[in-house]
Amino acid sequence: MSGVFDRLSEASVAKALQELSTPCYVLDEKVIKENGEILSSVQEHTGCRILLAQKAFSNYDLYPALAPYLAGTEASGVYEARLGREEMPDGEVHVFSTAYKAKDLEALFNYADHVVFNSIGQLAVFGPVAKSSGMSLGLRINPECSTQEESHSIYDPCAAGSRLGVTRAQWDKLMTPETFALLDGLHFHTLCEQDAYDLEVTLDAVEEKFGKFLADMKWINFGGGHHITRNGYDVPRLERLIKKFSDKYDLQVYLEPGEACALNAGYLITTVLDVTENNGITNVIIDASAACHMPDVLEMPYRPPLYGAGEGGEKAFPVRIGGPSCLAGDVIGNYSFDKMPRIGDRLIFGDMAIYTTCKNNTFNGMPLPDVHVLHPDSTTTMVAHFGYQDFKYRLGSS
Repeated sequence: MSGVFDRLSEASVAKALQELSTPCYVLDEKVIKENGEILSSVQEHTGCRILLAQKAFSNYDLYPALAPYLAGTEASGVYEARLGREEMPDGEVHVFSTAYKAKDLEALFNYADHVVFNSIGQLAVFGPVAKSSGMSLGLRINPECSTQEESHSIYDPCAAGSRLGVTRAQWDKLMTPETFALLDGLHFHTLCEQDAYDLEVTLDAVEEKFGKFLADMKWINFGGGHHITRNGYDVPRLERLIKKFSDKYDLQVYLEPGEACALNAGYLITTVLDVTENNGITNVIIDASAACHMPDVLEMPYRPPLYGAGEGGEKAFPVRIGGPSCLAGDVIGNYSFDKMPRIGDRLIFGDMAIYTTCKNNTFNGMPLPDVHVLHPDSTTTMVAHFGYQDFKYRLGSS
């Protein structure tokens, strides 16, 4: 399992990254493969199948590096399903959407193997056609078991009034024998960057509320949010839970982590543009934006790791780092350094492969960063470059 900046200790890597224009993302192929090896080991030990959740990482140039270790991809709609089918063609393609349009569901029949519905109503309406098209059908359930930290409430599918998944009360009210007969599997997703203990708590709730229906299923999907490749994650506990559940109910178990596939496998390289003082705070302005290039910093929120930096008051020179946009809150976080950053210095943020390139935007006309792949031999390849037309084409017809 790699640490966030392990690769930057290699002189050849440091030299390669120093030569790149900023801001840019760098995706580390070696770390991607290391993550894949851990996930592959879990599959070998348990018989589960692990899918790449493309909502977290969809840089398909790295799919060939991941494909040997995974069972396929998970998608949230037609475009991701098509991407998974085209770029990881030998794998399964699973789709979950909170609600489907009829035309989108029809398009999915060209790409997907498994389709998961979010409501009994949509399963009843669209399930017969999907079933006749050869899809394996699932229903997302809500075990009403919150294990999230309060600061992550935006990511809690089990919060009161959640629109995600069918509760047992909804099931008892709406499920008919005809609709139930359409089902091949059940799906739940309740975790976010969590350990196997939280999965264990959730599985107890799933069994309590929905256990009586599992004997009629062929598969169950434990969803995502499993931080399997993080240092310290309890992999043996995870493997025991999977084996126990699959053996007890004779089910194929699926997991669909996104972060675990690309954890610590990316960097955002930036340059200091200016240093200013205001009311005792030193503001360091860089050429990358939290709002545009690392939106999860504001949405999660969280403070990304920064190479060579400490906590806000840990080292001699505390600073607040922010982006160049007009948004007052375009702040990446409070850090500290052994010496004050200067204009022209490079700053490297870690864990920037996930929820970055797939979520970035051009607010303020901000250019999108180039995307490079860092290969195991320390060479780099640019796989995406963006310019003015990439900004303009989304806004009009000319």
